[in-house]
Amino acid sequence: MSQLLPAVLVASALSTGAVAASSEIRTEPLDSAELTTIKAKFGTLMELANRHDFAALHDMFWQSPSTLLVAKSAIPSEGNWAGFWGNEAVDRKLHDIGSSGPVVLEPDYSKLRVVGLTRDVAESYVPMSITVSYAGQSGTPRPFLMIINWLRIGQDWKIASEIILPVPPLPATKG
Repeated sequence: MSQLLPAVLVASALSTGAVAASSEIRTEPLDSAELTTIKAKFGTLMELANRHDFAALHDMFWQSPSTLLVAKSAIPSEGNWAGFWGNEAVDRKLHDIGSSGPVVLEPDYSKLRVVGLTRDVAESYVPMSITVSYAGQSGTPRPFLMIINWLRIGQDWKIASEIILPVPPLPATKG
């Protein structure tokens, strides 16, 4: 019995430490006001994209060679979808897409989710319908997912990466 008590105390101390550590992991690094601010920034992004306001879109992005946009490519050597790094490449890609014809982004705001990853980094996710005729796309609305990593720069939130992914069609069912 004398050996059992120390073992129980050690196990109890370790499990208490694990519970304390796991509760720290669950702490949201951003309060609801910050998350609401980022959601509003996302709404502004959608408005600017639908207006094709390229100068204002430029200002929404982090000014860095590490800024990333993942989008449809028009150049076969890049692959069907590609990453475009740095502000010049992002600006060019957004201009090319927006100048190709009608482009309409319609996010499902009921499914918009923003989470804080740290005090200075957040991620947003939303399914959306995009109508675009760029690079061989049909110009009919299709489902996409948009995932954005937001970076706090001073008192503002900027887009560090914007990943736009097409949702593949459901597999055909056997009749």
